[in-house]
Amino acid sequence: MDRRLYNRAARDFPGSRIAMAELFEVAKLTERQSSLSKAYLEFLRVPALSAGIYVLPAGAADPQKPHSEDELYYVVRGRARFLATEDFEVRAGSLIFVKANEEHRFHSITEELVVLVFFAPAESG
Repeated sequence: MDRRLYNRAARDFPGSRIAMAELFEVAKLTERQSSLSKAYLEFLRVPALSAGIYVLPAGAADPQKPHSEDELYYVVRGRARFLATEDFEVRAGSLIFVKANEEHRFHSITEELVVLVFFAPAESG
């Protein structure tokens, strides 16, 4: 039995069993996110961590509100500004940590923004 792919449905049904190791590809995640017409797609959830892909087109407004979990963003591609305690430019390769309950958002998105998002512990709600 291939232990890496113990339960492929885990990505589709948060809370189901997750393999000891799982491979995710950004291209497939963005394709799935796009097909659902949602800006955010959660693809992993375990008690200590949840992860998703967040896509905002150029010129879009970022509607997110503060989260009750610490958060780490990794910008896969695109360009924008990010406002939290400071306002700074982000681009492919940028890593942004946001402490739980802090106001933050992307703005002035000049190129489609594709961001991996990690919550610890797993995002509630």
